[in-house]
Amino acid sequence: ARFIRHIVRIAPVPTMSSSTEPAPMTKVLIFGGKTGWIGGLMAELVNKKEGMECFLAESRIENRADVEAELDNIKPSHVLMSAGMTGRPNIDWCEDHKPETIRVNVIGTLNVADLCHTKGIHCTIYATGCIFEYDEKHPMGSGIGFTEEDFPNFAKSFYSETKGYMEQMLKCYPNCLTLRVRMPISDDLIHRNFVTKIVKYERVVNIPNSMTVLTEMLPASLAMTKKGLTGVYNFTNPGVISHNEVLDLYTKYIDPTYTYTNFTVEEQAKVIKAGRSNNELDTTKLMRDMPEGVVINDIKTACDLCFQRMKDNLTKQYGELPDSLPAEFRRS
Repeated sequence: ARFIRHIVRIAPVPTMSSSTEPAPMTKVLIFGGKTGWIGGLMAELVNKKEGMECFLAESRIENRADVEAELDNIKPSHVLMSAGMTGRPNIDWCEDHKPETIRVNVIGTLNVADLCHTKGIHCTIYATGCIFEYDEKHPMGSGIGFTEEDFPNFAKSFYSETKGYMEQMLKCYPNCLTLRVRMPISDDLIHRNFVTKIVKYERVVNIPNSMTVLTEMLPASLAMTKKGLTGVYNFTNPGVISHNEVLDLYTKYIDPTYTYTNFTVEEQAKVIKAGRSNNELDTTKLMRDMPEGVVINDIKTACDLCFQRMKDNLTKQYGELPDSLPAEFRRS
């Protein structure tokens, strides 16, 4: 794998023990909260459900001096870091904009982690689990998922390559909680939603994957932050679900007239610039350390519940489905 030639394995520093009393969460600063999807959802969660002070960062993470000034001005007890460069309309953009991608995904993320460390601030980083692909030790359909200790083996996209670099370096920071999010799903049809993306494709691959249902997992991330957890966690609902299973739920709950066609990974490779990660992540550590009272369903149950909520949300917003669905949610 390309990673083995480019980066060395970094041993993680000791993380916060369960006996260490975490700092109380009183004031939160969110990087990526003004324009980012996950950051915006976290801001809503902190503001409405937690009722604590919440600030959306004005500084760009690649500008270290600006980030430091904002940290010194706001003096947050906790930082939530979801800013990053994914490219538009998708990660293929990163293949042709490598310096820009590095500037944000590597230098910018390190700026936030490092400055938080020097100031004694807990930092939760919404990272990615798209740094692995099925291999001989983790074959598709085996139920053997990649653990938090496994070394990245996927670098077929520059986006994933930078994220793999980043995770190794973040292991050096004892104040950081790194969450490996994968193929995030929400109960709306925002353009960043995994469902919205694949619904518009003419053809899709059909591969089981670990995925993150945000309605369940984002509140869980806040509970983990409050608990003071640090280190790397696979941040997906337990189990895997395939593209076809997701689209079948879309057909069941949202649009009974919707149809789709499959194609192979080899055929997919001909129409994209960057490879796509497919994997299963092991959630044993996540479920073991999850704070008491947090409910996380297996991915198939979580997706079914998510589509039920999506149906209710879309019907309230637009009217009877599927005729009321706006054009931007339909395949062109």
